[in-house]
Amino acid sequence: MTVRLATFNIENLITRFDFSGFRNQLRRDRVMRLYDVGSKDAYEQMEQARVVASTDDTRQLSALAIADADAEILCLQEVDNMPALHAFEYGYLFRMVGHGYMQKYLVEGNDSRGIDVAVLMREKTRHGQPIELVDIRSNAMLTYADLDLFNEALAETVKPHDKVFKRDCLELDLKIGGRPLTLYVVHFKSMGNAREPGDGRISTMAVRSAEAAAVRRIIEDRFGASHAAKKNFAICGDMNDYQEKVIVTGSRRLGYRFDHVREDMSALDVFSADGFAVNPVERRAELDRWTLYHARGPEEQHLCQLDYIWLSPALAARNATAVPEIVRGGQPYRTPFPPGQEVERFPRIGWDRPKASDHCPVVMELSL
Repeated sequence: MTVRLATFNIENLITRFDFSGFRNQLRRDRVMRLYDVGSKDAYEQMEQARVVASTDDTRQLSALAIADADAEILCLQEVDNMPALHAFEYGYLFRMVGHGYMQKYLVEGNDSRGIDVAVLMREKTRHGQPIELVDIRSNAMLTYADLDLFNEALAETVKPHDKVFKRDCLELDLKIGGRPLTLYVVHFKSMGNAREPGDGRISTMAVRSAEAAAVRRIIEDRFGASHAAKKNFAICGDMNDYQEKVIVTGSRRLGYRFDHVREDMSALDVFSADGFAVNPVERRAELDRWTLYHARGPEEQHLCQLDYIWLSPALAARNATAVPEIVRGGQPYRTPFPPGQEVERFPRIGWDRPKASDHCPVVMELSL
């Protein structure tokens, strides 16, 4: 008996309009910068028209990526609220997969933009085994002080009684065919604005390291530090950090070069350093582990893994030969693929947009 588990940052599944770009150029969409808009009312009308015109293509492509992942349990990041999730599932996913994801779970978290983590589940696996929710808990209210995680590196940007998770660590106890599986769904602190000077990844790493340490503390407090390795748990989500990357040099005209490098440090070392959890995507070839393409102009480009399904040692050992899939058909054409990895893009994919998301879904079939 197996279950397909996936994670996907669906990128701004939002039902609200953001008009802050009228006064803040950094928040204004690039197409709106082409026009001289004299009044707030005119800006709001144009921004609504822009968003509505682009959203249908984007959400069709998001649904195609989810359909290709074909997961029975789907962990999502960047979801506005439950009405947005219902509208997307009914208006888009249903057209792709039918009555697939009848179980939906979302708890409002801490994000200043209002984007949350969520979980969609089928009622049964493809083998007919029931997928049941036993319990669900939000950890959004935990502070650094609660978990004794405050340190000098954090003191530069946060306070002891600030909340640890920038969104949440949503904890779900499931039974699949009567067998237990505990999920921890997260979306860690971003690496900062790509247009800001300096290394945003390094400057924000202390916050992500604390988030990872908090997830680990929650798991070890739950199961016991010496027993957690024997349990069935998975930590899923967009972790906004990487332990390795593929540096991309070159251009479309002259061709690209791809070089794999390891990072000296990562917030995710909290999970991997002593075998607390296993990243099964490392079973793929070094150049074939990426879930996102980052570019700050031609001089800075890389591919990296930001999206993870970390497995407990017991679950990883039980699935020692299983290799996660990465769905890349929704990537825009500007994304350079290493040799041999090219895929057929979904219909209507653009150079930069529309696209399914800037992230790729990761999916793995697990035996419990």
